[in-house]
Amino acid sequence: MTAPVLLWLRQELRLHDHPALVAAAAAGPVIPVYILDDETPGDWRMGGAQRWWLHRSLTALAADLEALGSRLVLRRGPAAAVLAALVEDSGAGAVHATHQPEPWWRDAEAGVGALLHLHHGSGLIVGEQPRTGGGERFRAYAGWWRALAAQLPPAAPLAIPKRIAAPERWPDGDALADWNLLPTAPDWSGAFDAAWTPGEAAAREKLAAIRPVIDRYAECRDRPGDDTTSRLSPHLHFGEVSPRAVWHAVHGADGEEKFLRELAWRDFTAQVIAAVPDYGDNVVRAKHDAMAWRTGAEAGRDLKAWRRGRTGYPIVDAGMRQLWQTGWLPNRARLLTASFLVKHLLIDWREGERWYWDCLVDADYANNAFNWQWIAGSGLEAQMWSRIMAPLTQSVKYDAADYIRRWVPELAHLPDATIHDPDGNGVRPDGYPAPIVEHRAARERALAAGRAL
Repeated sequence: MTAPVLLWLRQELRLHDHPALVAAAAAGPVIPVYILDDETPGDWRMGGAQRWWLHRSLTALAADLEALGSRLVLRRGPAAAVLAALVEDSGAGAVHATHQPEPWWRDAEAGVGALLHLHHGSGLIVGEQPRTGGGERFRAYAGWWRALAAQLPPAAPLAIPKRIAAPERWPDGDALADWNLLPTAPDWSGAFDAAWTPGEAAAREKLAAIRPVIDRYAECRDRPGDDTTSRLSPHLHFGEVSPRAVWHAVHGADGEEKFLRELAWRDFTAQVIAAVPDYGDNVVRAKHDAMAWRTGAEAGRDLKAWRRGRTGYPIVDAGMRQLWQTGWLPNRARLLTASFLVKHLLIDWREGERWYWDCLVDADYANNAFNWQWIAGSGLEAQMWSRIMAPLTQSVKYDAADYIRRWVPELAHLPDATIHDPDGNGVRPDGYPAPIVEHRAARERALAAGRAL
């Protein structure tokens, strides 16, 4: 019998439009394997919210594979060493996998060696990302988008292979329950179950119903209380649906341009961290190393209040509570909560980046790092430090009253006229905190820190 091949799954937990799976199925009997590798990423091992998602996504994928006469083998440990052991155990002649941009995955790939065959399947296009006329990687999104648009549309999505041959002998694997991915002490995931259904089937259901969302996307995406978003981001991160499939489902909708530019953002940030692998840990603009971030007990108390949604700024608190309860935030809430931490509280952006990493079901190393350094003004493409979002003004501008009522129930009885700023209007109820910092004072402190650079 032909030697089996290993299909190394990481962030492509699907069967449709899966180039590595198609290649593996054509090469011989396939042994799909997922490795829980906490060692290779080090400090960037998967956070708690994503572990919850992973448990359910792997459960769904295992069932889908079994329906095709295959199965999913689970192993735990450093990926390169685990793959080497699986090759020896199974007699596999090759390892097929999908390119992933994170620096720790490139380290693991280097350790696999000549048996590894990598395929493009996590981005919109096949092959290398666009380069400047001088052959450099793009530093700014606008130029990169123009170059990418010249290579669109992407290829049509691939069908599931008609046959996925099984090996003569299956290697042993772990039981998913033994990985303890789900929270227990305490179980903070109650609202996750109501908010999300991980897995490829759920992703494809969302995709089939996406056109009405896209038609209103550009108009409504910045209003936190308007749920006009695709909510595909965690499915895209875990590869339960491919960007190419999303592109083809959206193309032709009234609001497609704005949505497709946001979809392509994933590709842009991926090529950025390919050039700057430590983007998540170190500033790109060297002068920002001298930023006088607040530290000590008072800053620690402010950080804790921010995490818990107890800042006294209703729209910020609504966002932070939604994040904790559901593992997700709409775009405007992400911007406001991040800006508040960095500018109003003058706390190092890396504190927020790590909190998002642990709490977001769609936490993505490239996106997370790039967006936090954009807020902090220290990235390749960044917001000017002097641009400081005013949360009270933004709350009114983006019609956040109902959003606040949903996530800050102690303010739910307040009318639109006062709910954005209950303290300033003299209606702050007992049990809701006063603002931990006054807006004008925080703004002046941030501007002074910026000038000092």
